[in-house]
Amino acid sequence: MGVIVVTGIPGVGKTTVMKKAAEGMDIQFVTFGTVMSEIALEQKLVKNRDEMRKLTLAQQRDLQVKTAQRIGRMGNVIVDTHCTIKTPQGYLPGLPEWVLRELKPMSIVLVEADPGEIYGRRARDTTRNRDPDTKEQIAEHQFVNRAAAMAYAALTGATVKIVYNHDNGLDDAVKQAEPVIR
Repeated sequence: MGVIVVTGIPGVGKTTVMKKAAEGMDIQFVTFGTVMSEIALEQKLVKNRDEMRKLTLAQQRDLQVKTAQRIGRMGNVIVDTHCTIKTPQGYLPGLPEWVLRELKPMSIVLVEADPGEIYGRRARDTTRNRDPDTKEQIAEHQFVNRAAAMAYAALTGATVKIVYNHDNGLDDAVKQAEPVIR
């Protein structure tokens, strides 16, 4: 099976869907940012994960490459990461070319939901401090993710699967994701 990348905007439920879909399978589930912070700590570049954003761009790029190399050697793995990151300056690719080259994903899974559903989930989740996006901004971010995912697929030959995770529809979302990981 190899590497599967799962993406989705904050609040869509990508981690929940893919972890449930992978239950009972011989597959690792890793978060790109967690592996990246582990490497930064091992190299004594930071004392904690929050310091990573203070590293130089060259250090961050080097960490991204090392992270992708480590994940790429893990075998069958689902990588939880961001397709794009919304910044005040615009959308930043979450999977730059140098990361994709090392990961060599077989498939990219985009988990989506209706913007109103995501808006409501974010409003109800008091454990997180997410951007207060409007429904229109959420729709735009999902659109940008689709375009980025197809560009990533063109660079790697990966397939792109869109999985819809509607409210009270986790089991259906899992069924949609299963063909990619089975």
